[in-house]
Amino acid sequence: MERKVRVRFAPSPTGPLHIGGVRTALYNYLFAKKHGGDFILRIEDTDQTRLVQGAENYIIESLKWCGLTFDEGVGVGGSCEPYRQSERNKLGIYKKYVDQLLKSGHAYYAFDTPEELEAMRERLKAAGGSSQQYDSSTRNSMKNSLTLPAEEVNKKIAAGEPYVVRVKIPRNEEVKFKDIIRGRVVVDSANLDDKVLFKSDGMPTYHMANVVDDYLMKITHVIRGEEWLPSGPLHVLLYRFLGWEDVMPEFAHLPLILKPDGNGKLSKRDGDRLGFPVFPIEWTAPDGELFAGYREGGYFSEAMINMLALLGWNPGTEQEIFSMSELIEAFSLDKVGKSGSKFDPEKTKWFNENYLRAKSNEELAQLIKPIVEKHGYCVPNEQLLSAVCNLMKERATFLNDIIEKGTYFFEAPTTYDAETVKKKWKENSAQIIAELVTIFSTTEFNAVTLEEAFKKYIEEKGFGFGVAMTPIRLAITGVGGGPHLFDIMEVIGKEESINRLKSGVENINK
Repeated sequence: MERKVRVRFAPSPTGPLHIGGVRTALYNYLFAKKHGGDFILRIEDTDQTRLVQGAENYIIESLKWCGLTFDEGVGVGGSCEPYRQSERNKLGIYKKYVDQLLKSGHAYYAFDTPEELEAMRERLKAAGGSSQQYDSSTRNSMKNSLTLPAEEVNKKIAAGEPYVVRVKIPRNEEVKFKDIIRGRVVVDSANLDDKVLFKSDGMPTYHMANVVDDYLMKITHVIRGEEWLPSGPLHVLLYRFLGWEDVMPEFAHLPLILKPDGNGKLSKRDGDRLGFPVFPIEWTAPDGELFAGYREGGYFSEAMINMLALLGWNPGTEQEIFSMSELIEAFSLDKVGKSGSKFDPEKTKWFNENYLRAKSNEELAQLIKPIVEKHGYCVPNEQLLSAVCNLMKERATFLNDIIEKGTYFFEAPTTYDAETVKKKWKENSAQIIAELVTIFSTTEFNAVTLEEAFKKYIEEKGFGFGVAMTPIRLAITGVGGGPHLFDIMEVIGKEESINRLKSGVENINK
């Protein structure tokens, strides 16, 4: 019987969620929705020593902003929380299966102290060994339940002596599994170490909790970053040791997101160094260090998601702009590449521009209202604000650009672009403006009639278009470029336009 598709995104709350993690969550989400399945959020917090305060809430808020809603967790309805392995461990879920592995001989107790482990590594290093790991070649010289009498093992456990439980990796065996993206994977067990499955603090390690939870939650596909590919063979063995081979999920290990130059994995420091975010939302580290986020940087979540979807996946068409529903329809794991994809910050801006321009003027007006207020400007009525958005959105990458590049819609200029004044302000510029003030004062004040009156004036005077246009633009906006000038004048109104023209005559080039 075909199983219902169930996937999980399983981050560790050891810091902020990198956009690489967001992409992993996205691909899981798209795959689940494409196949009518479930998308589960599971917080893997078994390593209590590495937990970072605020990281879990950051992960949840980031996914919410990105529109990646999980279908299942602890609780029901709007109060549903993600699964947390630390809470599941209190129920004894993992210990039960650790005991099963111990009983079947696929795991063993190890009592080695940190000093003894270090001595083992130094000994192997001095002998010229290529690896210094706890494995089938070294376990018999260590202090564990394979080398100690059963009575002594029981005595140590009863006395509360610290121990870990390690998996017993078989000697000289080929561990094989199929990866949806990478094809057939074969690893010699001689290259695997006897990983710790259960720690002395009573917590399972990532490997144990991961496999047990995937089994209990009936996960059908494990879609994760390629950094977890080396863990694949161990997880395959654990499925076999626990008797779960028939329900083992399919694996898909995603390629890395690379630095813009392609030289290595994209890191949070690259964003700081090159001036772009690598986190979905702003993150304040426990030490107070602030890291930029896409949300606070003015990006639309849809634009960031669209960009990430194409960073490793190719739809096989020329289409680049996708809604979430279109992504769900088009997505497939067999179109995810094996090689890493270079992150392109300029392309990310391009996506944002496209999403901004696709929004209606009315929607943009609502979005920029708080930004206008933040800049300390009086907010115009919605009709005027929509008109501003209509004129500025083709010149904007971010919402903030509408205000910052169009300050003249909200306040009269107090300075005038020096370079434009130097090149374009002529001896007769003040006279031209003064004459046009008279004409505009008696003209119906809309863009069409203003332009007609202006063209009639320059035709009668024999002036070139730019000779008269640039001085007016300087007086109205303070800069040498921008949207159609007469559209600007219609938006700011007759009284304001005339006042600015008069002020320009008095103040420009003085």
